[in-house]
Amino acid sequence: MNNNNSILLIDPTFDPATASACNLLIKVGLDSFSYAILNKETNQVSAVFDEQECENGAQKFAERLKTDPYLTLPYQLVKVAVHTQNTIAVPNDLFNENSLTAHSQYFIEEPVGEIYTQTQSHFGFITIFALPKTTNELLTSFTEGRKCSHQAGLLALAEKLNGTVLILDFSVGSFNALYIQNQQVIFQQCYEIANLDEFNYYLLLMINQLSIDTKETNLQLAGIIHEGDDRYNCLLKYFSEVAFMATTTDLDQQVLEDMPAHYYSSLLALDQCV
Repeated sequence: MNNNNSILLIDPTFDPATASACNLLIKVGLDSFSYAILNKETNQVSAVFDEQECENGAQKFAERLKTDPYLTLPYQLVKVAVHTQNTIAVPNDLFNENSLTAHSQYFIEEPVGEIYTQTQSHFGFITIFALPKTTNELLTSFTEGRKCSHQAGLLALAEKLNGTVLILDFSVGSFNALYIQNQQVIFQQCYEIANLDEFNYYLLLMINQLSIDTKETNLQLAGIIHEGDDRYNCLLKYFSEVAFMATTTDLDQQVLEDMPAHYYSSLLALDQCV
């Protein structure tokens, strides 16, 4: 990270003229913004950009669209996952594709613009979501792009895990939680955290309200967290085993060789989402 809390890692051989053979993955978090360029012909991660501690992830997205030439190349496919409070999960047998407004009445805020759906076939439900107004307006640049729920990357990673699993995906100032038992999603939520005390509070809230057996739960960590830092040590007070979650694909990630493998696992996992 530089003094602006951002980093750009790029393969020096990457040629923007090859963008038509590449996928662009964009992740707009509550307080972060990141993207990755994947060359689908060589199965290579060509570039990763990440900015942490944004006042607003969507606002940072807007700024980068004006200044970052890599975001406006003619890609083969663009996938965008955006943090939004307007999201619900509906079991397959209760979903009515002809009446999305009936489902959207359970959103926290009145939706603005299109209502999107994403099928989670492995877990047996449909994610219904609407993007924040500012982000909705920005995505006119990607009319053909695929819109994903903000938990899509984690759900893709979770498909390969068995038993009772708690996945925590961190930015500097927030974390996404996904709790799964026997291949069923029990709980998913995003929490903003200003300090360690707030993190400890939300962690205990989940443990108590979900009756999580910390000795029998497989805890998987992704994002901006390190072995030995305060949040990691806090987790060790409650969980007997802690593991870091890397992508399970055969992507060539040489451009990320100097970074912890779990930093961008949920971003890169967007490529697995349909």
